[in-house]
Amino acid sequence: MELFSISLHDAESSQRQKLHDLLVQEYTQLHNFPVTPRLEWNNESNRLTGRIDTVPEFHLVEHGPPLYRSTAAALAEYIVSELEEQLLTSIIRKQYRIEREEELATIVRFCLEMLGSIQSDPAERDPFGEADRKRRKQKVTDELELFLQDNTELNLIGFVTFRLQTYWNELRDAAEYAVDEFVMDKQYQEFISLLRYFVDLQEPKLPLVNLLHKTGHEFIVCDERLQPLEHKPVDRIVAEMVEYEMNVEDMVISTLVTIAPKQIVIHTRQPELQIIRTIESIFGLRVSVCVGCVSCHASFENRI
Repeated sequence: MELFSISLHDAESSQRQKLHDLLVQEYTQLHNFPVTPRLEWNNESNRLTGRIDTVPEFHLVEHGPPLYRSTAAALAEYIVSELEEQLLTSIIRKQYRIEREEELATIVRFCLEMLGSIQSDPAERDPFGEADRKRRKQKVTDELELFLQDNTELNLIGFVTFRLQTYWNELRDAAEYAVDEFVMDKQYQEFISLLRYFVDLQEPKLPLVNLLHKTGHEFIVCDERLQPLEHKPVDRIVAEMVEYEMNVEDMVISTLVTIAPKQIVIHTRQPELQIIRTIESIFGLRVSVCVGCVSCHASFENRI
């Protein structure tokens, strides 16, 4: 008895083997099942057929539903693990005209991380990503199960393209967010490069500036003796650039760019803050970070 016939079109041999293994894994978990389905590949048509040998103990009404449910679960895992990356690639390439392969790969990887399909740090478990992937896979499983109950012929790519609209919408949402983040990060990096170039063009106005970090984006700009510097007019162009591009309220970046000191020492208890990383990106080797030296300990105690 033929249970189903699945067309995979241009699937590679490794993908065909992956789907075969997933189906076998699901079928081995069927309890008290009278017969194991046979899987047969037609390499010319890239078609996988599942058959059941006719035995008195097998009844389609009783054993069909759990068999189709297992088949649907294996197919859903195949879609999420094997096809999701190429689906996202297609969406991003067509809708956002991202053609450079390295940029496309970066955006797709970010999408897969958001969707829980891969982890940014393999050493750390991401329960939220795992839960999201499980939820998405379950929705695909449910759709496939309903289809297999009434149909024996399944064109897998056609099914994904035309029947899984909710799934496609999730991929599109992820792609849109990832592209926006990529564009913003690219603009940010370009702006950092512009500020770095602006700094390199200037002669240092001071040999050393100490930044005493209070809270958030609030710093006190001091000289080499840790005495607050008098407020100096900030270069208008720099001020407008920083305020527009980075929205740093205290304008510490524009002040530093205008002064262009030869050396900057940042005294902070929070060296991981983004604004500190930004300062390091702009001024490079001119920057050193202090988390509690003898000379600034009193300043921490008095000001923070």
